[in-house]
Amino acid sequence: MPELPEVENIGRALKTALTGKKILKTEVFTPALRTSLTPLAQADLAGARFLDVRRRGRYLIAELTGNRALLIHFGMSGVARVEPLSIPRRKHEHIFIYLDDGQIFRFECTRRFSIFELHSLPGNKRFPAVLDKLGAEPLEDEFTAVFLHARSRSVKSCVKNFLMDNAVVVGIGNIYATETLFASGIDPRKRASELSLEECEKLVRNAKLILQRAIEAGGTTISDFLNVDGSEGKFAVELQIYGRKGSPCPRCGAVIEAVKLGGRTSAFCPGCQKTQ
Repeated sequence: MPELPEVENIGRALKTALTGKKILKTEVFTPALRTSLTPLAQADLAGARFLDVRRRGRYLIAELTGNRALLIHFGMSGVARVEPLSIPRRKHEHIFIYLDDGQIFRFECTRRFSIFELHSLPGNKRFPAVLDKLGAEPLEDEFTAVFLHARSRSVKSCVKNFLMDNAVVVGIGNIYATETLFASGIDPRKRASELSLEECEKLVRNAKLILQRAIEAGGTTISDFLNVDGSEGKFAVELQIYGRKGSPCPRCGAVIEAVKLGGRTSAFCPGCQKTQ
Protein backbone atom coordinates (compact mmCIF):
# COMPACT_ATOMS: atom_id res chain seq x y z
CA MET A 1 0.00 0.00 0.00
CA PRO A 2 1.47 3.38 -0.90
CA GLU A 3 2.46 5.35 2.19
CA LEU A 4 3.07 9.08 2.53
CA PRO A 5 6.21 9.39 0.34
CA GLU A 6 4.65 7.43 -2.51
CA VAL A 7 1.40 9.41 -2.40
CA GLU A 8 3.35 12.68 -2.18
CA ASN A 9 5.23 11.82 -5.37
CA ILE A 10 2.06 10.79 -7.19
CA GLY A 11 0.39 14.02 -6.07
CA ARG A 12 3.25 16.19 -7.31
CA ALA A 13 3.16 14.51 -10.71
CA LEU A 14 -0.62 14.81 -11.01
CA LYS A 15 -0.50 18.45 -9.94
CA THR A 16 1.79 19.15 -12.90
CA ALA A 17 -0.22 17.02 -15.32
CA LEU A 18 -3.75 18.09 -14.34
CA THR A 19 -3.77 21.66 -13.03
CA GLY A 20 -5.58 23.97 -15.45
CA LYS A 21 -6.91 21.15 -17.63
CA LYS A 22 -10.62 21.03 -18.50
CA ILE A 23 -12.65 17.84 -18.26
CA LEU A 24 -14.43 16.83 -21.47
CA LYS A 25 -16.16 13.71 -20.18
CA THR A 26 -15.88 10.87 -17.67
CA GLU A 27 -16.19 7.14 -18.24
CA VAL A 28 -16.58 4.59 -15.43
CA PHE A 29 -16.16 0.93 -16.35
CA THR A 30 -17.00 -0.82 -13.06
CA PRO A 31 -19.71 -0.24 -10.42
CA ALA A 32 -17.43 0.04 -7.42
CA LEU A 33 -13.93 -0.01 -6.01
CA ARG A 34 -13.87 0.06 -2.19
CA THR A 35 -16.90 2.33 -2.43
CA SER A 36 -19.49 2.85 -5.12
CA LEU A 37 -18.51 4.63 -8.33
CA THR A 38 -22.13 5.38 -9.22
CA PRO A 39 -22.04 8.99 -7.90
CA LEU A 40 -18.97 9.69 -10.02
CA ALA A 41 -20.52 8.04 -13.09
CA GLN A 42 -23.69 10.10 -12.70
CA ALA A 43 -21.99 13.42 -11.97
CA ASP A 44 -21.70 15.92 -14.78
CA LEU A 45 -18.04 16.97 -14.67
CA ALA A 46 -17.84 18.18 -18.27
CA GLY A 47 -16.46 21.71 -18.34
CA ALA A 48 -14.93 21.59 -14.86
CA ARG A 49 -11.24 22.40 -14.54
CA PHE A 50 -8.60 21.00 -12.22
CA LEU A 51 -7.42 23.74 -9.86
CA ASP A 52 -4.93 21.87 -7.68
CA VAL A 53 -3.82 18.47 -6.41
CA ARG A 54 -2.75 18.15 -2.79
CA ARG A 55 -2.14 15.42 -0.23
CA ARG A 56 -3.62 14.72 3.18
CA GLY A 57 -2.12 11.63 4.78
CA ARG A 58 -2.36 8.89 2.17
CA TYR A 59 -5.21 10.61 0.32
CA LEU A 60 -4.98 12.85 -2.72
CA ILE A 61 -7.46 15.66 -3.24
CA ALA A 62 -7.84 16.88 -6.82
CA GLU A 63 -9.71 20.17 -6.52
CA LEU A 64 -12.13 21.12 -9.29
CA THR A 65 -14.00 24.30 -10.14
CA GLY A 66 -17.49 24.42 -8.67
CA ASN A 67 -16.32 23.67 -5.09
CA ARG A 68 -15.86 19.99 -5.79
CA ALA A 69 -12.93 17.61 -5.46
CA LEU A 70 -11.93 14.07 -6.34
CA LEU A 71 -10.81 12.13 -3.27
CA ILE A 72 -8.36 9.35 -4.11
CA HIS A 73 -6.90 6.60 -1.92
CA PHE A 74 -4.73 4.01 -3.65
CA GLY A 75 -5.52 1.04 -1.43
CA MET A 76 -3.23 -1.89 -2.15
CA SER A 77 -2.81 -1.57 -5.91
CA GLY A 78 -4.12 1.75 -7.23
CA VAL A 79 -2.20 3.35 -10.11
CA ALA A 80 -2.90 6.79 -11.61
CA ARG A 81 -1.74 7.73 -15.09
CA VAL A 82 -2.16 10.65 -17.47
CA GLU A 83 -1.68 9.30 -20.98
CA PRO A 84 -2.71 9.97 -24.60
CA LEU A 85 -6.02 8.82 -26.06
CA SER A 86 -4.13 6.45 -28.36
CA ILE A 87 -3.12 4.08 -25.54
CA PRO A 88 -5.69 1.26 -25.23
CA ARG A 89 -7.53 0.75 -21.97
CA ARG A 90 -5.86 -1.78 -19.68
CA LYS A 91 -7.91 -4.62 -18.20
CA HIS A 92 -8.09 -3.16 -14.69
CA GLU A 93 -8.42 0.53 -15.57
CA HIS A 94 -11.79 1.49 -14.08
CA ILE A 95 -12.01 5.27 -14.61
CA PHE A 96 -11.21 7.50 -17.57
CA ILE A 97 -11.38 11.30 -17.27
CA TYR A 98 -10.88 12.86 -20.70
CA LEU A 99 -8.93 16.14 -20.74
CA ASP A 100 -8.94 19.01 -23.20
CA ASP A 101 -5.28 18.46 -24.13
CA GLY A 102 -5.97 15.08 -25.74
CA GLN A 103 -4.95 13.01 -22.75
CA ILE A 104 -6.84 10.80 -20.30
CA PHE A 105 -6.53 10.75 -16.52
CA ARG A 106 -6.76 7.01 -15.91
CA PHE A 107 -7.16 5.05 -12.69
CA GLU A 108 -6.23 1.38 -12.44
CA CYS A 109 -6.70 -0.98 -9.50
CA THR A 110 -6.36 -4.74 -9.85
CA ARG A 111 -7.62 -5.51 -6.33
CA ARG A 112 -10.37 -2.86 -6.38
CA PHE A 113 -9.57 -1.71 -2.84
CA SER A 114 -8.93 1.89 -3.80
CA ILE A 115 -11.20 4.90 -3.32
CA PHE A 116 -12.10 7.35 -6.08
CA GLU A 117 -14.94 9.61 -4.93
CA LEU A 118 -16.43 12.99 -5.75
CA HIS A 119 -16.87 15.31 -2.74
CA SER A 120 -17.92 18.88 -2.11
CA LEU A 121 -15.51 21.53 -0.81
CA PRO A 122 -17.80 24.08 0.85
CA GLY A 123 -16.52 27.53 1.72
CA ASN A 124 -12.77 27.79 1.93
CA LYS A 125 -12.17 24.19 3.00
CA ARG A 126 -9.10 22.62 1.44
CA PHE A 127 -10.15 19.04 2.22
CA PRO A 128 -13.43 17.11 2.18
CA ALA A 129 -15.17 16.82 5.56
CA VAL A 130 -14.60 13.05 5.58
CA LEU A 131 -10.91 13.74 6.35
CA ASP A 132 -11.57 16.00 9.35
CA LYS A 133 -10.64 13.35 11.92
CA LEU A 134 -7.19 12.61 10.51
CA GLY A 135 -4.20 13.31 12.75
CA ALA A 136 -1.08 15.42 12.38
CA GLU A 137 0.96 15.60 9.19
CA PRO A 138 4.41 14.19 10.09
CA LEU A 139 6.33 16.63 7.87
CA GLU A 140 4.57 19.70 9.25
CA ASP A 141 5.54 21.76 12.30
CA GLU A 142 2.55 20.41 14.27
CA PHE A 143 4.24 17.00 14.56
CA THR A 144 6.57 17.52 17.53
CA ALA A 145 7.96 15.42 20.35
CA VAL A 146 5.75 17.25 22.84
CA PHE A 147 2.68 16.48 20.71
CA LEU A 148 3.60 12.81 20.31
CA HIS A 149 4.44 12.38 23.98
CA ALA A 150 1.16 13.96 25.09
CA ARG A 151 -0.89 11.75 22.75
CA SER A 152 0.87 8.59 23.95
CA ARG A 153 0.17 8.94 27.68
CA SER A 154 -3.00 6.85 27.81
CA VAL A 155 -2.26 4.52 24.92
CA LYS A 156 -2.00 0.87 25.95
CA SER A 157 -1.11 -0.49 22.53
CA CYS A 158 2.46 -0.91 21.27
CA VAL A 159 4.43 2.00 19.86
CA LYS A 160 4.42 0.46 16.35
CA ASN A 161 0.62 0.51 16.16
CA PHE A 162 0.57 3.96 17.79
CA LEU A 163 2.75 5.40 15.01
CA MET A 164 0.45 3.83 12.41
CA ASP A 165 -2.73 5.27 13.95
CA ASN A 166 -4.07 7.82 11.46
CA ALA A 167 -5.97 9.58 14.23
CA VAL A 168 -2.58 10.47 15.76
CA VAL A 169 -0.28 10.99 12.78
CA VAL A 170 -1.10 10.34 9.13
CA GLY A 171 0.76 8.54 6.38
CA ILE A 172 3.22 6.44 8.41
CA GLY A 173 2.50 2.85 7.43
CA ASN A 174 4.26 -0.41 8.05
CA ILE A 175 7.42 0.32 6.07
CA TYR A 176 8.23 3.73 7.52
CA ALA A 177 7.13 2.89 11.08
CA THR A 178 9.50 -0.08 11.00
CA GLU A 179 12.38 2.03 9.69
CA THR A 180 11.68 4.89 12.11
CA LEU A 181 11.66 2.61 15.15
CA PHE A 182 14.92 1.00 14.07
CA ALA A 183 16.61 4.37 13.53
CA SER A 184 15.37 5.43 16.97
CA GLY A 185 16.52 2.25 18.74
CA ILE A 186 13.04 1.49 20.09
CA ASP A 187 11.45 -1.96 20.21
CA PRO A 188 8.16 -1.93 18.24
CA ARG A 189 6.51 -3.97 21.04
CA LYS A 190 7.06 -1.30 23.68
CA ARG A 191 3.86 0.17 25.12
CA ALA A 192 3.29 3.66 23.73
CA SER A 193 2.42 5.08 27.16
CA GLU A 194 5.93 4.18 28.34
CA LEU A 195 7.67 6.37 25.78
CA SER A 196 9.86 9.08 27.26
CA LEU A 197 9.99 12.59 25.85
CA GLU A 198 13.54 11.85 24.68
CA GLU A 199 12.32 8.79 22.79
CA CYS A 200 9.54 10.85 21.21
CA GLU A 201 12.15 13.36 20.09
CA LYS A 202 14.04 10.53 18.35
CA LEU A 203 10.87 9.20 16.72
CA VAL A 204 9.81 12.59 15.39
CA ARG A 205 13.27 13.47 14.13
CA ASN A 206 13.83 10.13 12.41
CA ALA A 207 10.33 9.94 10.94
CA LYS A 208 10.80 13.33 9.30
CA LEU A 209 14.27 12.43 7.98
CA ILE A 210 13.22 9.03 6.62
CA LEU A 211 10.00 10.27 5.03
CA GLN A 212 11.76 13.20 3.38
CA ARG A 213 14.54 10.99 2.06
CA ALA A 214 11.96 8.52 0.71
CA ILE A 215 10.14 11.35 -1.09
CA GLU A 216 13.42 12.42 -2.70
CA ALA A 217 14.00 8.81 -3.83
CA GLY A 218 10.54 8.57 -5.39
CA GLY A 219 9.08 6.36 -2.68
CA THR A 220 9.47 2.65 -2.04
CA THR A 221 8.35 -0.06 -4.47
CA ILE A 222 7.79 -3.38 -2.70
CA SER A 223 5.10 -4.97 -4.88
CA ASP A 224 2.43 -2.94 -6.68
CA PHE A 225 3.43 0.71 -6.31
CA LEU A 226 4.23 2.68 -9.46
CA ASN A 227 4.68 6.40 -9.96
CA VAL A 228 2.51 8.25 -12.48
CA ASP A 229 5.16 7.83 -15.18
CA GLY A 230 5.35 4.08 -14.54
CA SER A 231 8.65 4.23 -12.66
CA GLU A 232 9.32 2.40 -9.42
CA GLY A 233 10.31 4.07 -6.15
CA LYS A 234 14.05 3.84 -5.44
CA PHE A 235 13.99 4.01 -1.62
CA ALA A 236 13.73 0.21 -1.32
CA VAL A 237 17.50 -0.08 -1.67
CA GLU A 238 17.94 2.16 1.38
CA LEU A 239 15.69 0.17 3.72
CA GLN A 240 17.68 -0.85 6.79
CA ILE A 241 15.44 -3.45 8.39
CA TYR A 242 12.02 -3.75 6.73
CA GLY A 243 11.63 -7.19 5.11
CA ARG A 244 15.06 -8.34 6.33
CA LYS A 245 14.11 -11.00 8.89
CA GLY A 246 16.98 -13.46 9.32
CA SER A 247 19.58 -11.06 7.95
CA PRO A 248 22.33 -9.47 10.06
CA CYS A 249 21.55 -6.07 11.52
CA PRO A 250 23.41 -3.38 9.53
CA ARG A 251 24.29 -1.67 12.81
CA CYS A 252 25.29 -4.39 15.30
CA GLY A 253 25.28 -7.65 13.32
CA ALA A 254 22.61 -9.39 15.42
CA VAL A 255 20.09 -11.51 13.53
CA ILE A 256 17.00 -9.47 12.66
CA GLU A 257 13.78 -10.90 14.08
CA ALA A 258 10.13 -10.26 13.28
CA VAL A 259 6.86 -10.29 15.19
CA LYS A 260 3.20 -9.83 14.23
CA LEU A 261 1.73 -6.58 15.57
CA GLY A 262 -1.74 -5.46 14.55
CA GLY A 263 -1.73 -8.04 11.78
CA ARG A 264 1.49 -6.66 10.27
CA THR A 265 4.94 -8.22 10.32
CA SER A 266 7.34 -5.98 12.21
CA ALA A 267 11.04 -6.57 11.79
CA PHE A 268 13.34 -5.43 14.60
CA CYS A 269 16.85 -5.92 15.90
CA PRO A 270 16.99 -7.54 19.37
CA GLY A 271 20.39 -5.97 19.90
CA CYS A 272 19.67 -2.38 18.88
CA GLN A 273 16.00 -1.91 19.74
CA LYS A 274 15.19 -2.08 23.41
CA THR A 275 11.87 -1.91 25.29
CA GLN A 276 13.53 -0.13 28.22
